[in-house]
Formats: sequence, C-alpha cells, structure tokens
Amino acid sequence: MSTDTVDVTRELAAFLRTRRERLDPRDFDLPSRRQYRRTPGLRREEVAELAGISVDYLVRLEQARGPRPSAEVVESLARALRLAPDERAYLFGLAQQRPRRADELATTAAPSLAGLVADLSPLPALLMNHRYDVLAWNREMARLLVDFDTLPPAQRNVMWLCLLHPKMRELYVDREHVVREGVAHLRTAWAAHPEDRALTDLIAEFITRDEEFARLWGERAVKANGRGRKVVRHPDVGVIEVHFETLTPLQDPDQLLVIYRAADDESRSALDELFAR
Repeated sequence: MSTDTVDVTRELAAFLRTRRERLDPRDFDLPSRRQYRRTPGLRREEVAELAGISVDYLVRLEQARGPRPSAEVVESLARALRLAPDERAYLFGLAQQRPRRADELATTAAPSLAGLVADLSPLPALLMNHRYDVLAWNREMARLLVDFDTLPPAQRNVMWLCLLHPKMRELYVDREHVVREGVAHLRTAWAAHPEDRALTDLIAEFITRDEEFARLWGERAVKANGRGRKVVRHPDVGVIEVHFETLTPLQDPDQLLVIYRAADDESRSALDELFAR
C-alpha cells in the first residue's frame, strides 16, 4: 500500500471498520459472535444504535462514500467504539474536526509536569493553561514575578496579574508589547475554545476593568508567540532581560510550559543575586 499521500476519506473508512471489528459483543451484553456471528466485532446496526446515527450513514462512512462527519458525530462514534484518547484524537483529525473539550480543560497540573517545572530550577519556569491560568511554578519564577502562593486561585492568571495587580503593572519595561501579545493569544484561545465559559468571563472582566485591554481586544489581532524576550524592572535587583521559550506537552496540548533564560551577563548576575536572597 502506498503511503505517498493520504486519502483521508478511505483512511477514515478503514479506521472505523477496524475499530468496530475489534469490539467484543460480550462487553456490550450482546450475543457472542462465536455462537451467532459470522463477522468479528459488532455489527454496523449495533454501532449505529450506540452512536445514535443511522445505519445507512455508518455504511457510507465505512465505504468511503459519506460526507465528512460533524464533530458531534465523531464524538458519538468515538464513545460507541470505545476509542482510547490517542485513537479519539486520530479520528477527529481524519474527520478534520476539533474535539469539544469542555470537561477536559486543565485546571491543575499533572504531577509529572509539576515535577518538571520544579526540576528546571534554577531557570525560572511555570506551567499555564490556554487561559493563562498558572498551574505550577518554581521558586525562581515566583521570586522574579510574584509569590503565587500568596494569591487566591482566581488571581493566579498571568494576564490578570499584568493588567490588575499593582506590582505586576509596573514590572515590565515594555508593558504595552507584553499586553498586546497576551491579548492576541487570548483571542486565539477564545476562538479555539468557544465552549470555555470561564475564559469568556475572564475576557469580559478584562474588557470592563482595563481600557488598554478593551482597545487592543477591539483590534482583533491573533498570535501564538512561542518565544521572544521580555525586560523586567525588578524592585530588588534592577533591570533584567530574559529570553523565553514556550513548549507544549504532547499529551496536554492546551498547556504551556514557559521557561526563562537570562539574555546577557548582567541579567544573569542580577538573577543570581535575586535567587540567592
């Protein structure tokens, strides 16, 4: 079989067939195929009933004759076929649909990711979700920005701090550039997560409480910036310039791991002094 190009319609059909055929009727309180069935797995009629779609539609999908299924149909098929998370993502990709993840939005850091953030010391590091909620941080990042432990959970949001926290409002030398990039990221995340009511409410709060945010939001700029530089004016050690890198964990694509590195020798000395205190 050639793998030079992918015919997604045929691959979708084959994937649905193979996943249907591997299912054991006994797991669904159905008659065993050894006694009553000539083909492996569940019948199309059974999968169609489990997924809440017509048998004819499933037949056309499995024969590469059907229209592209909607996100709702893909989700129903994934549940009916009992797909693993990676298989579910693959099915959505074949259907060129984006899964709805309202019940999966990260509000806490996985222990392995929280441990990674701690192990990155002495480099300042933190973990955020797509809303910019801070899920984990190490002592160096807390020393450089703000002591997250002292904040209520609702304020542990990088954009909230930049806009509304008195100390953080004065921290960035090029504050307008930082805010502009943050607004562009939030608009990109907002479009990708229309079901995320918490994000919508957060944006509404920013528009109401900060004129600069409201003005920039109205420009409709979109951007997902993964690296760059920031300059902070720390009250204890003065100006520090850092390069930042943003990484996305493969198994948690809605989370962002941000790592800071000193941009020059002066900034490295200032960070060393800050962390030694």
